[in-house]
Amino acid sequence: MTTPERPTVPPQPAGTGGGEAAGAGDGVPVLAGDGPEGRRIRRFWAVRRIPAGLLAAVVLGGTGLLLYDVAAVRADHSAMSWRRELADDLATRPLDDGLTVAAAALVVLLGVWLLALATTPGLRSVLPMRRAHPDVRAGLDREAAALALRDRAMEVSGVQSVKVRVGRAKVAVRAVSHFRPLDDVRTDVERVLTTGVEDLGLARPPALTVRVNRPSKKG
Repeated sequence: MTTPERPTVPPQPAGTGGGEAAGAGDGVPVLAGDGPEGRRIRRFWAVRRIPAGLLAAVVLGGTGLLLYDVAAVRADHSAMSWRRELADDLATRPLDDGLTVAAAALVVLLGVWLLALATTPGLRSVLPMRRAHPDVRAGLDREAAALALRDRAMEVSGVQSVKVRVGRAKVAVRAVSHFRPLDDVRTDVERVLTTGVEDLGLARPPALTVRVNRPSKKG
């Protein structure tokens, strides 16, 4: 009669135990650093459907009309009157004419605007969050972040009202306190909101500035 062999347990790395592993697996993953493997987290890019659609429609319409006119000329038909008049006007109008300069300036401004749209991410209202997984990206709306911080500040004793403005690099807080010393209220608000900003999980935590004043006296 043979006895079954006991299963072998693979050795665990030093400093880890079963209870610690279970706690880490059951809890919320810790979001530390800029991203997985230290990768830099970039802002979200806007799709810009409206500018892209308008530009595509203008280019498609102009190109189609010009190709139709060229094909008509090749087929021994007369060119459209607008193209003849435009060619004659461009051939006789001086370059320093006011209308020519204004049209050129408008085209340059339009080109600069399109380049700015193509090279800037947009979506300034969405703040990128830290990434716990390389395939998952998350963002937090500024208004939602301001509302969450405002609710935390309202829990501080002595705070009557709070206005929170969240930017990409700065969180500006203006609180009104109707009792307690202002320094004590400011210290408590800073402590609570410092923790609140960290809990937002942003990739680049903004700096915090807090101002506390007394309610304005009504005449």
